[in-house]
Amino acid sequence: MKLSVLGCSGSVPVPGNPASGYLLSFPDAPSIILDLGPGTFAELQKLQDPCRAHVALTHLHADHCSDFPSLMVWRRFHPTAPAAQRNQFFGPAEACTRLGRVSADCDGDIDDMSDTFEAHVWREGETERVDAVAITPYQTVHPTEAYALRIEDEAGRVLTYSGDSAYTDVLVTAARGADVFMCEAAWGETSAGKAGGMHMSGAEAGRLAREAGVGQLVLVHLQPWGDTEATVAAARSEYAGEITVARAGMTFTV
Repeated sequence: MKLSVLGCSGSVPVPGNPASGYLLSFPDAPSIILDLGPGTFAELQKLQDPCRAHVALTHLHADHCSDFPSLMVWRRFHPTAPAAQRNQFFGPAEACTRLGRVSADCDGDIDDMSDTFEAHVWREGETERVDAVAITPYQTVHPTEAYALRIEDEAGRVLTYSGDSAYTDVLVTAARGADVFMCEAAWGETSAGKAGGMHMSGAEAGRLAREAGVGQLVLVHLQPWGDTEATVAAARSEYAGEITVARAGMTFTV
């Protein structure tokens, strides 16, 4: 599996770094888009045909899904290369309704995506098979319905993506033994004094990585006004393994 960072800026996009979006690609199967926040669709076009991908959304906050309507336009109306077939779509229970409202032509309408996607709803702990990988969602702690995703290929290699979440032991289970753990650390060095039930600090991301026994910790969703160096130092105080701060354009082989 090859993971490409389309963007990983926390909460808002910034110049040179779109908000949350990742592309998981394979030699002989369609790619999987993991979130599609503002600015990520343009980056996706640099890497591949946008139509040759499934979509898996962790949650429905705008910084993780607002470029999805642009993908729909491309798939349906590109004059020479529209989508040749339906792909798979996975998301929270309200995904089709809420995204359908954004894509609709008129107020009150809901755009039906079934012409171009076969939609599936995440169910806690229920594994979905997508071509050569298995994706298991774990519900996290966030103001809206949100999931971490554990993705395992046929060779047993594992990528876990935390999505957005406050600290929860569920993430230890989701990341157990993962080769790569992409974990949010939006609150920077510490969560003290920050809003509860939303995000994690670098120290909490490091603690999760240590307790889960992961091979590599990749810090994502750092907010642009935070202190990156302090966030990494806090993670290192808890986890002795390899730590990388994700940047747009980075790739990881899992």
